[in-house]
Amino acid sequence: MKLSARNQLKGTVTSVETGPVSAKVKIDIGGGNVITSTVTSETVEELGLKAGDAVVAIIKASEVIIGK
Repeated sequence: MKLSARNQLKGTVTSVETGPVSAKVKIDIGGGNVITSTVTSETVEELGLKAGDAVVAIIKASEVIIGK
């Protein structure tokens, strides 16, 4: 699959917390860094997401906010 998004981070799903509508998927991208993505519960089911799965976190944003 080709994507226009350039921010693609390979990682491993560490946990999936599914609710009635949405789910939180935690992805370990290495170096002690974890990304949490909120997706629909339907997406978790369709992709069959579970702990241990190799995935790619794809980030597409029009803005990046920096705080200090």
